[in-house]
Amino acid sequence: MAPSPAAGRPHVVIVGAGFAGLWAARALRNAHADITVVDRQNHHLFQPLLYQVATAALSPAHVAAPIRKVLSRQRNCRVVMAQVESIDAPARRVHLAHAAPLAFDYLIVATGVTHSYFGHDAWARHAPGLKDIDDALEIRRRFLLAFERAEVEPDADRRRAELTFVIVGAGPTGVELAGAIAEISRTSIPRDFRRIDTRSTRVILVEAEDRVLSSFPDTLARRAQRDLEHLGVQVWTGRRVTAIDERGVAIGPERLESRNVFWAAGIRASSLASSLGESAGAQTDRAGRVLVDKDLSVPGHPRVFVAGDLASLPDPATGQPVPGVAPA
Repeated sequence: MAPSPAAGRPHVVIVGAGFAGLWAARALRNAHADITVVDRQNHHLFQPLLYQVATAALSPAHVAAPIRKVLSRQRNCRVVMAQVESIDAPARRVHLAHAAPLAFDYLIVATGVTHSYFGHDAWARHAPGLKDIDDALEIRRRFLLAFERAEVEPDADRRRAELTFVIVGAGPTGVELAGAIAEISRTSIPRDFRRIDTRSTRVILVEAEDRVLSSFPDTLARRAQRDLEHLGVQVWTGRRVTAIDERGVAIGPERLESRNVFWAAGIRASSLASSLGESAGAQTDRAGRVLVDKDLSVPGHPRVFVAGDLASLPDPATGQPVPGVAPA
């Protein structure tokens, strides 16, 4: 799939059609350049509302927009749906699965992050995370079926386990998910069941740090915890998960029986970070994100840029990486 830019026009390849990738493409709409946006999906996902798909408040169509539709009016841009296998920065090539490489003059990598189970990948099948539509639909399935199973379960202990939801990680995703599950259980569906009282649903939010929303200001975190507790969420801070299986979760020495464990605790960079490390000598932080210069370029490669959650740029004031959504 060789690019066909007009003579004299640089070819800009953008890998990833999340917020950063689409913003970059739109920012170049009047540029004297040809743009190719590559993504393994055919839709842009509005992740901040993904938890509402997971709790059946929204359908997938409400949070997913076709990439081609979003960019259809941009004449200097085309869209390629493909899986990027690797990047050869010195040769200026992006290698795709089942397609010829894409040559580029400039490259923007914005493939974001995915779940990290901190070396316990076996936990994934017992505690799904929430990063894409498939994740949201799996959590929705488990969430809704838990009440159906509880309705017909004669054993009180097993019924209690069905009505216990454990969310691991109290960042924005975990806080939103816990709040939504508690609110629906207590206000939206109590009249829908005859044998169970969904208002007795137990929602537990577990966080290893000493407060929820640890990357946010303390006043906001305290307000969020008060709101959660008002909804009936039990907030357990300073507690670390040590095991997850089909029967529940171990939190330190305590065992909690639950058939519904959802993961919102950790992230790791997409695999293209390591590809940039191999081909461009890019350094990464502890989460695997690529360390970039102030202009978001990879050091030593002024035509290769990393944006969004995949980029790691220290804040001069704090020394901590700025958030992926910051206008760095």
